[in-house]
Amino acid sequence: MHPAKLITALFCLLLTTACTVSYTFTGTSINYDIIKSIQIDKVNNRAPYGWAPMEAMFNNKLQDKYANQTKLKLVKRKGDLHIAGEITAYDQYNKGISSDGYSSQVQLKMTVNIRFENFPKNQQWERQFTATTQYNSTQQLSSVQETLVNEMIDDLTDQIFNATVSDW
Repeated sequence: MHPAKLITALFCLLLTTACTVSYTFTGTSINYDIIKSIQIDKVNNRAPYGWAPMEAMFNNKLQDKYANQTKLKLVKRKGDLHIAGEITAYDQYNKGISSDGYSSQVQLKMTVNIRFENFPKNQQWERQFTATTQYNSTQQLSSVQETLVNEMIDDLTDQIFNATVSDW
């Protein structure tokens, strides 16, 4: 074999054995050899104004997010990761005014305060996450509330997931 071809073949072999590429489609950066479990405490609704089903919807979606997008075991206590918090705000504001001086758009806003601990890394933080959505003021909140709250919960759980187990 020609020496240049031999060197090229050895170089290619070295590259393929020395380098590994890892892709995760969920964007997580969890080392499952170290982090095996997560404890997610019930996130209570402490907002002065709220919608009764919102608390259960949020808690279910948050737990489902980690169950479906990680290999972490959900535990009741002593998890390697720990999430706790509360819903602190659920408000609506006039967003747009029409030419007749009345509200044309209403903004709905939900805020969650989250405390996170990563025991193996000795890391902890507390942050607020906020999501907003809008609806037409000609609609009754009660007729669009479930859809809008689901949109905000999706956004909030994505934000929390990215902040806790992703490098985004």
